[in-house]
Amino acid sequence: RCWQVHVGRATLYLLDSNDPANFPTHQGITSELYGGGTELRLQQEMLLGIGGWRLLSELGIEPEVCHLNEGHAAFAVLERARCYQKKHDLPFAGELLQVAEKDQAWEGAVERVLHSFGLSLLVETSLYARVSRYVDKTNLRGRLVYFKVGEVRQTAGRDSDSRLLYNKVRAKPDSCFYEWLDHELCHRFDYQCCDSMESFQRVHKGLTIQGQVKTGGRRHEKDDRSRLDDRSRFVLGWTNTEKIQTLKHQLKQLEQQEHDLTGQAAVLEKKRQRLTTDRDNCRDLLQMDVFYALDWQTPARRQAELQEEQRQMEHNSDILLSLRSRLDDTCRLIQEKDAERSGLQGELGGKKNELQSHETDLSTMEEFRTFRTDPAREPLIAQLADFQHQVLAEKRLDLRTLEQDQTRMREHLQRLIDNTEKRRKDRENALIKKMSAFCNNWPAETAELDISVEAGPAFRQMLDTLKKEDLPRHEARFKELLNEGTINSIALFQGQLERECDDIEAKIQAINRSLRETEYNPGTYIELRAERTLDADIRRFREELKQCLAHSLGNEELYNEQRFMRVQEVISRFNGREGMVDVDRRWTAKVTDVRNWFIFSAMERWREDDSEKEYYSGSAGKSGGQKEKLAYTILASALAYQFGLEWGEVKSRSFRFVVIDEAFGRGSDESTRYGLELFKRLNLQLLIVTPLQKIHVIENYIRSVHFIHNVDGRDSQIRNLTIEEYREEKKKRIEKSHE
Repeated sequence: RCWQVHVGRATLYLLDSNDPANFPTHQGITSELYGGGTELRLQQEMLLGIGGWRLLSELGIEPEVCHLNEGHAAFAVLERARCYQKKHDLPFAGELLQVAEKDQAWEGAVERVLHSFGLSLLVETSLYARVSRYVDKTNLRGRLVYFKVGEVRQTAGRDSDSRLLYNKVRAKPDSCFYEWLDHELCHRFDYQCCDSMESFQRVHKGLTIQGQVKTGGRRHEKDDRSRLDDRSRFVLGWTNTEKIQTLKHQLKQLEQQEHDLTGQAAVLEKKRQRLTTDRDNCRDLLQMDVFYALDWQTPARRQAELQEEQRQMEHNSDILLSLRSRLDDTCRLIQEKDAERSGLQGELGGKKNELQSHETDLSTMEEFRTFRTDPAREPLIAQLADFQHQVLAEKRLDLRTLEQDQTRMREHLQRLIDNTEKRRKDRENALIKKMSAFCNNWPAETAELDISVEAGPAFRQMLDTLKKEDLPRHEARFKELLNEGTINSIALFQGQLERECDDIEAKIQAINRSLRETEYNPGTYIELRAERTLDADIRRFREELKQCLAHSLGNEELYNEQRFMRVQEVISRFNGREGMVDVDRRWTAKVTDVRNWFIFSAMERWREDDSEKEYYSGSAGKSGGQKEKLAYTILASALAYQFGLEWGEVKSRSFRFVVIDEAFGRGSDESTRYGLELFKRLNLQLLIVTPLQKIHVIENYIRSVHFIHNVDGRDSQIRNLTIEEYREEKKKRIEKSHE
């Protein structure tokens, strides 16, 4: 049974075997987690791993990730694989094959031959793509062989000879893989099962009952690393009941061996401890140089004799008893006197402390008397009297309460000092904030001023100068002139750049409409993409332009010192700063060319559903033919946009003249034909300048040929031929060369 517990937002399922429906031997499996022997641990792992996964399946929970933090749930991996295999019908070949009952004597030998084949996974054609992709991308940490099972081709009839291996093996009849397995057995495992070595030596492909295999008439193999009848290694069989029984029997044997070895180890451990003790004793004994070091009986006997003698003397002597009594009384008296002396010493210490305190008070009073009688301190005395009246009111000073009154006066004065210091700091902070704001607004004029209280006279001097020269009135006129000219110029400049960007995007859209009509590959077309660049210089330049125009349409002040510095910085870079003229010139050319504001790429899409097939961010990694094909496609679409052409138009009254100067000289014949076909569909008038070796490619697309020849570089000659005249003369020259 299962218990459900809610822990926060998580749901926890607890498995419990203590249920009356279970066998009594099974009810205690979950009684304790870490306890019992190996068999109980194995039962717990099977219950948690296999049972836990089956519980989730019954509840309809299908986790994508299974986290195992310890070995108790290890069997969950096997159960998950088994469920997946069962759900998708992915059996191993071995579980669909078994040796016929009448040929059980050959079971071990047949297992030797079919062992590897039995561990192979059978995959239907419908699941082949998913399985192959999963196997390819997953580190299996082991070896896996799987077969793609498709339609079985008709072959020669099956030989009914009972000595053939495939007649001793039966495929599971209700399996969808029955025909394929039967075909594979007949085709690959047509071994002759030989009862004697004479027949084994004669056949081309044979097998003995002891497991010796003969292949190809020459290769022989016999693997005796495990017993021939070891069912724990068998992989064939429609059921694994016998294999489970064998494994359980082997498990019991191993547990018995473990128990015997544990008992033997315990006996040996006790023997080892006993020998270790004997060894240590012998080592200590060898360190003794004289006998008396070992003789413990003589001192013990002497001690007992002396103790007995002391007891008898104390019992028989009255004088000794009297002396002992007097000794006890004297000891008690000494203890009493010591206690009395300690008390007197404590009283003496208290008197000394009291005397020292009075002397201190006397000294303090003498200092206070001297302070009050000093004429130079009369103002302080008057101020102190005011403080005394505020704190102590009409209370008279008394020597006994002088210390308490002094404490109260100190606390009152400290509060006054703290409050005064707090007001001073607040005013200082407010002053520094105003200084900082002033310096931020006028950085050029205050570059040499410090933001501190000590710089107050310098700020006051600047204020007096401003009032004297009437600068605020001139500043207002200066701002008015700058607002009328600079802001408008920056706004027009930014607007022009944005219009150029919009123009590029509109042209890309128009070219894409032409590209959609051009078949790039069978069933595909090319689409151009223009995405805004992430280049730091361009992004910073555009942000600076926005900052220069911030709030220019609102009611705020159009121009201030900070905005002037921004505009000045941009213009100074346009003009070229001192020592950085070349850098600023390259920067200006980069940020003002709006083509640099985009990253251009191409995407090949399926015409059927417009889904992406391939993305071209550049020509790297592409062959020469692919580069040329992509370039011709985009060129033809750009021409269609430039001339306003329609695809498939046969006749036109406009003159569409295009010159192609040696563009086909180094390209492949295939890409050249592709480009010419595009130009033909656009009904363009072409003038093709190309080396002579390309004439055989372009002759089907032209109407006349103009041969240019320059004798010694000083005598240029031209010969004009129609395409028919060229072909006729070419034919004559070929016939003449054959003669």
